[in-house]
Amino acid sequence: MSTLNLAGTRPLTRLALRRDRLMLPLWVLVTGGLVSSGVGSLEGLYGTQAQRAELAASMTANSSMRSLYGPVFGDSLGGLVAWRFGTFAAVLAAVMSLIIVVRHTREEEETGRQELLSSAVVGRRAPLTAALLAALVANAGVALVITAGLAGQGAGGALALGLAVGGTGMLFATTAAIVAQLTESARLAKGLTSAVLGLAFVLRAAGDAGNADGDSVLTWLSPIGWAENVRAFAGERWWVLLLIAGAVLVQAAVAYELAGRRDVGMSFLPTRPGPAEGRLTTAGALAWRLQRGTVLGWSLGFLLGGLVFGGMVEGAADIVGDNEQAREIFERMGGRTGLTNAFLATMISLFGMIAALYAVGSVLRPHGEETSQRAEPILANAVGRVAWAAGHLVIAFAGSALIMLLSGLGLYVSYGRDLGPILGASLAQLPAIWTLAGLAVLLWGAFPKAAVAGWGVAGLCLALGWIGPALDLPQAVLNLSPFGHLPKLPGQGMVWAPALTLVAVAAALTATGLWRLRRRDLITS
Repeated sequence: MSTLNLAGTRPLTRLALRRDRLMLPLWVLVTGGLVSSGVGSLEGLYGTQAQRAELAASMTANSSMRSLYGPVFGDSLGGLVAWRFGTFAAVLAAVMSLIIVVRHTREEEETGRQELLSSAVVGRRAPLTAALLAALVANAGVALVITAGLAGQGAGGALALGLAVGGTGMLFATTAAIVAQLTESARLAKGLTSAVLGLAFVLRAAGDAGNADGDSVLTWLSPIGWAENVRAFAGERWWVLLLIAGAVLVQAAVAYELAGRRDVGMSFLPTRPGPAEGRLTTAGALAWRLQRGTVLGWSLGFLLGGLVFGGMVEGAADIVGDNEQAREIFERMGGRTGLTNAFLATMISLFGMIAALYAVGSVLRPHGEETSQRAEPILANAVGRVAWAAGHLVIAFAGSALIMLLSGLGLYVSYGRDLGPILGASLAQLPAIWTLAGLAVLLWGAFPKAAVAGWGVAGLCLALGWIGPALDLPQAVLNLSPFGHLPKLPGQGMVWAPALTLVAVAAALTATGLWRLRRRDLITS
């Protein structure tokens, strides 16, 4: 490869790291800290070797738990941390990496900034190299935090787990680099790479559900399965890291070859032009056209998720066993009206917190239309800003209700009873979801350059709700999330005052955001 093709890589890398100076440290600390914090929580729950051995045996024998977390390869404290948090840390690293790479490649081209930069002395492959280097810095940071946090449990296992998580992140970074060359839009590049990640998770889950030793063919077809089979703290398989590294190098070579064969802004898979009339006679119809694939994908995902978790309800008592501390964690998350109700409430709350990510993404979709300058031609016609935004907001708010309803339906189908209470509990999550969506509307309308902070707030609420009870955080801290104010359903009675207050807050935030949108200039980057 000619050095001219890499001209300008250093300043572009510095620019990428500077633009992500807030996002990258947050991702690194959350992902690495999630794994490192697991030592204290699991040690408090399973303080003796006998308890840890019993947990390992019961989890390995439970196919539902294997599909969710993978098999337990070692009953040491480090081995249990790798089992409980390793898979999800690898997924988080993959999501972080695909966002970084698409943000600094296809998104730059889509907004026209890359064309401006390329008018200077910038090589054809320099932007891709800078994006991959930024992803490498982030994944190295994740690996370092994990290794340092778990070093006390064994340096070799800590290093193996850190490299497995960071390597998985780099693997999906190069996957995103390939997809960014094939597609014309950043949204589609992120969607396709996320679909590959979802497929990898499903393959790993299906393989582990049918095989307790992690050596299923389906598991080995998944990069997430490779990270799992490094087997940190359980007789490390260092050679699996070479498999991950080889895949990274091969995919990077493919991405570089594709990048050298296309012009800036072009792609190998041109976007199919859509109809200019007919269904798309209103702003709302256009919003539905743009978001219908996202709604369908989330709906199917939540329905399948409900089916999976519903099948685990009957085994909730077996998962907890006689461990009072584990029971207390479930009760802090799901209420004290019986372990089954607590487990259901915990799963429904988790669905709600994840649904908030959908709502924020759907609300911020018109922000992407605005920055890519696709909104301006629409608003130049007889379409008001509020009417244009309202089409997307209806999909965001109604779509979140739909996916929560489907998650509850999936839980009922697998569990087999309590349809009304389960659906009611699922819909009771909506006030908190809509509050976070309303905050995203306010950020977009009033502070458009800071709109991406909506993702950070939703992610923080997810972390507080999912990890906070395990860390026994004070209720005052948990109440920083709107989900902390909701009743624990099913099991408890519905408390309307906090729910209605959250709905009113969501309405006020949304109205304020739309009011500010009407009075500011459109942004172009």
